[in-house]
This record gives sequence, C-alpha cells and structure tokens, in this order.
Amino acid sequence: MLLYIKKKGKEVEKMERKTVLITGASRGLGAAIAKVFAQNNHNIILNYNNSEEEAFKLAEELKKFNIEVLPVKADITNESEIKNMVETSIEKFKKIDILINNAGIAIDTTFEDKTKENFMKILDTNLVGPFLVTKCVGEYMLKEKHGNIVNISSTNGIDTYYEYSLDYDASKAGLISLTHNLALHFAPYIRVNCVAPGWINTEMNKNLDEEYKKEEESKILLNRFAEPVEIANVVYFLSTDEAKYINNETIRVDGGTIHE
Repeated sequence: MLLYIKKKGKEVEKMERKTVLITGASRGLGAAIAKVFAQNNHNIILNYNNSEEEAFKLAEELKKFNIEVLPVKADITNESEIKNMVETSIEKFKKIDILINNAGIAIDTTFEDKTKENFMKILDTNLVGPFLVTKCVGEYMLKEKHGNIVNISSTNGIDTYYEYSLDYDASKAGLISLTHNLALHFAPYIRVNCVAPGWINTEMNKNLDEEYKKEEESKILLNRFAEPVEIANVVYFLSTDEAKYINNETIRVDGGTIHE
C-alpha cells in the first residue's frame, strides 16, 4: 500500500494514500474532479470511453502532483468492460476507496424528435451505468468494510425541468432514487451521497445561445454559472472524513437558483 508523509506542526504522520475511480473523467466536470483529488494526494483511476487523447493528456498533467494515475477505457453500459476496468484497478492499487459516478450524456431535442433509441441510450449511460459500476466496485468495498460513493445528478432531476431534456431529467431523477437505495444497501460500511449541480461552464454548455444563457443566469442569485472546480470541491468534501456523518443525501450546488 502506498504511503505519504503528512507534516502537521512538528509531527510527522504516515497516512495511506486513497484511490478514487472517476467515470467520464477525461474532460469537463470529471476532469475538474480528478484535479481536485490529485491535488489532495489521491491516486486516480481515470475512466474514459471515447476521449482517449484527452484522458492520457490529463493523466500526464496529474502526475505532477506525485501521485499514480491509471487511465482505463471502459463503456460503463458494458458489464464485461466494467469488470475488466475494476479488476485492472484492483490489481494495480489493491483497493478502490472512493467511486465518483460522473459519466453522463444529454441529447436535447424537441419532444416530437425524441426516439426510444436515444431515450434508452441516455438511461443506460446516466442511470444503468452508475448501477453497474457501483455493483462491481461495491463488491470490493464491502470486503474492506469501507468506501465512499458520490453520484453526480443534476437539479434537472429535482425541480429544474426542461422539455428539450426530459429524458436527461428523468435519468437524473432516477439517479437520486438509486442513491437512496444504495445507501440503504451498503449501510453502515459505505456512504453513498449525490451532488446535484445546476448550470456549469463546461464544454457541454459552451454553445448556448447568449440571450438564453443570460436569461438562465438571471434566475441564479449569484448571477452566473458555476465553474467546474466549484462543483468538484463539493464532491471532494463529501468523500472526506470531515463529511463522515453525511450519508444518503442529495446536495444541490446551483448558486441559489430561484424557481417561479
């Protein structure tokens, strides 16, 4: 097991370096989460599916924090690929302390243009995927009687509804429900919580119509979208001992959005 030295006043304390698996970690919010954990001396398992170049570039960037980084390709809707990812990670790090179910997609269209194929694709990635990854990782966490899981939902799954993303909204609501049941199943050894961000300045939102963006910002008390690191800091906090009595919760991080 990897150890690092933490200086606290005149004391020198040996601490075990934790390992975190982040799905959809190659860019956007996933990359921001990876950077925050790396800065806090965690080994990182970077899951990606299509964005290989971005994943390996990020892995090299994170190594400057003197941690170990393992980029792993896996489609989180494919059970055999998930199994291979988790086994590869356990072989290298011997354990997974923290799981961040971050991977997600959106296909915004009019109601009339939505298809069953696209609806199921969103549910598979945003809801079934986290279930499958958690089931596999949770098996190892239960053996250790220790673990921490954070699911990335959205305020879309609570009360911020958009007709164009009704399938996405449904998947994120389902992820909140899944969080509650997982917390029940894994108690008392594994904490399971959920973060529900509002609008974030990510690649997904960079092409929003400027007038529409200003309208959405006007609904937020802080009058702006979140930066990815602001969400990542909340995700990190939930994984720490400082939050060890927070369980089965959904934490919304939306700048104080007002709903009419």
